[in-house]
Formats: sequence, structure tokens, C-alpha cells
Amino acid sequence: MKLQLLSDLHLETETFDPEPAPGAELLVLAGDIDSRWDGYRRFAGWPVPVLVVAGNHEFDGRDFDAASAGLRELCARLNFTLLERETCVLTGADGRRVRVLGSTRWSDFDLFGAAGRARAERAAAYYLRLMATTRHGQPFDAPAVREESLRCRDWLTLELQRRPPSAQQDAWDRTLVITHFAPSLRSADPRYGAQPGTASFCNADDDLIARADVWLHGHLHCRHDYLVDRPASRATRVVCQARGVAHKGEHAGFDPGRVIEV
Repeated sequence: MKLQLLSDLHLETETFDPEPAPGAELLVLAGDIDSRWDGYRRFAGWPVPVLVVAGNHEFDGRDFDAASAGLRELCARLNFTLLERETCVLTGADGRRVRVLGSTRWSDFDLFGAAGRARAERAAAYYLRLMATTRHGQPFDAPAVREESLRCRDWLTLELQRRPPSAQQDAWDRTLVITHFAPSLRSADPRYGAQPGTASFCNADDDLIARADVWLHGHLHCRHDYLVDRPASRATRVVCQARGVAHKGEHAGFDPGRVIEV
């Protein structure tokens, strides 16, 4: 299956006109498309199916649960498929069936282990204040983010342990994971390196990566495409295709028409 991956377009402030990638059979929007949500309408009538995984900025200034429900309703109206701790199976033009697992994943702040969690949570406080998200009438702060993140990780762990069923119509050939937050320190932005704030962008999901064939993510305003070795199987490919913001030069080298094969 060939897909087009876009994330971190930040259409609430950025100027970008999306166009379908020639040859793509699927469009993946991996979060932070538009904090106002208006930009999602630009993908209405897209010539191929659209899968959406929400980014953290889709929740800006909103109640978490209300935003989750509202974005799902918008995606349904636009005929998109929103995945949050959900799975679907798609068939590519080559006949291979791809199991897709989608979740925002959020930060559990354990990138540097339990000993580094407190510093990571303190570093996260600044961007969480900017998000101004609430849940149950309380700030969606670092402990609340971690709680939600662990739900995401538990779900991913269970799903990635599943084997293809024996029934041919329910089986799959490849596993694709889509998250907004990155699954490894290897995806850290090289401009900033490894520091407590990096745990707000990357999780230590390296043990899970090897259970997927391809892992797509966003959140980092840079591009990545690397391989993670796994025993007795082809390496897992990890790809980030984020645009970022122009005033920081983060869009330099961004190729929105790039096609990724699963």
C-alpha cells in the first residue's frame, strides 16, 4: 500500500495548499493539522481514503473529552476515519492487507526512565499551559497527560501482541502504527538534542516498534526516515513527515507529495 503522510501543518497560522500525491492510495493526517479544525475541510473530497490521528494542538483551549467527540464528529461529516486507540484493516492495490493501529499516544514522560520523569513533567508545564486544555474542569496537566498516555501505551501493547486470525477475511499481511507523538529518542529534533523537554515529544516505545512493519508519527517539526532492526524479520521503518512552521525555516526540505510504501 502506498500512502501520503502529512502532519504538523499548523494551518491556524501557516499557508499551505494540500494536493494529492500521485500514486498514493491513502492519506494519513498525523496530527497538528489545524488547532481551529478549519483546515480539515481542505481535505474534503480527497480522491483516496483519509485516516486521522489527532495531535496535541487539536485540543488547544478545549475540554479534552468534548474535543475528542467534536473532532470525531467533524471527521465523520468529512468522510474521514479518526483512529484513537482503534484499528482498521485496509487492502492495498497489491492485494496485501494492512492492519492500521492509530492513537495520539501522548507523553508518559518516561523517555529517560522513572528517575527523569519529574524533570520531564516540569519541562512540559510550559507547553501545557499554552495548550490550555482542561478535563473534568481541571487543567490537562502533566499527570493527566501521563494518565492518558499510559492508556494509549497499554492499548498499543495489547494490539501489537495479537496474531492474525486464522480466518482469511480477517487476516492481515502488514502492521502499520500511526501516532502523533514519536516512539523513540531516535526521532528527537537534532536542533535541541536530548533534554528533559524532549520527553514531551518522544516516548520510549522502542520495545513496541519491532512489533510493527511501519510506524508513522508527527509532532517533531523535522523529518525522519530510519530503520529499527528486529530479529528474523525485515527491519521496521519509522517515518516522520512533519512540515513545521515557515518562520523558523522548518518547512525547508518538506516534500508533501512524497509517497511511503507499507
